[in-house]
Amino acid sequence: MVPALAFFLAGAAMSAAWFCRASWYRADTQTPAMVLSGATKAVLQQLDAPVEIRFYSMLDPSSVPEAMQAFAGRVDQLLSQYEQAGGGRVRVARSKSFSNPSARAAEADGINAFNNDKGASCFLGIAVVCEGQKQSLPQLAPEWEQALEPDVTRAIARAVQSRPVMSPPVRVEAVALDAVRKAIPNLDTVSLEAGTQMLREAALLRFQKAAEDTQSRVNEAQQRLLQAQGEPSGAGQQAAEEELRKVQAEGARKLQQIAHDSSTEIAALQQLKKTAP
Repeated sequence: MVPALAFFLAGAAMSAAWFCRASWYRADTQTPAMVLSGATKAVLQQLDAPVEIRFYSMLDPSSVPEAMQAFAGRVDQLLSQYEQAGGGRVRVARSKSFSNPSARAAEADGINAFNNDKGASCFLGIAVVCEGQKQSLPQLAPEWEQALEPDVTRAIARAVQSRPVMSPPVRVEAVALDAVRKAIPNLDTVSLEAGTQMLREAALLRFQKAAEDTQSRVNEAQQRLLQAQGEPSGAGQQAAEEELRKVQAEGARKLQQIAHDSSTEIAALQQLKKTAP
């Protein structure tokens, strides 16, 4: 079972460095397309429990502009990508028909009603549920569309992290013990809680640095891909596309490794504190 810390790191780092911010655009065409970022795929690959995404899109055509309705359609497409990339762990439940039960369900999931003064109450929001834990995006808006994917992924990470899951013991290696001693020189006088927080903060810095480095490499790979589009043979474009995929995959693996190392270090800290005289 993957430790909840992996989701803590993923959710926190997304706020500071979303390394595949181009997820809404294909690098080869620069036209809108629903392509999930490497960071989102890394989170989905670590899921160890089913996640339900409840999408409420109950919009009255007489009071909701066409632009808002088109935005809701793009949200629906994005959530379909989560379902496809979730490996059977992600299910999207859609509520689009106006009814009292649907409205009550939306309100129970923390979704805000709007346009009440113009006719039927409208809802456009998302609730993420994992084993009884819920995270809600109460009201989606087109002006925040670029931030939608990181918001949804953070909601998934937080719902998974907040479960009362008992993680199995982590095998503590000598290298992890040494890493803890180097990270916390005054180990004897630091409490377990304070030491754990110090290790998490250090891991978050490594996580952010890796995300920023990957973003830089992704940008460079995308530029090479754009330059290769003009080649008549197409071989250069194919190679550039493969390079971009490789950079994204390597970035995701680095994030996973940092989360794993941090979990091991915290387990080492717990062992050291347990055996301290």
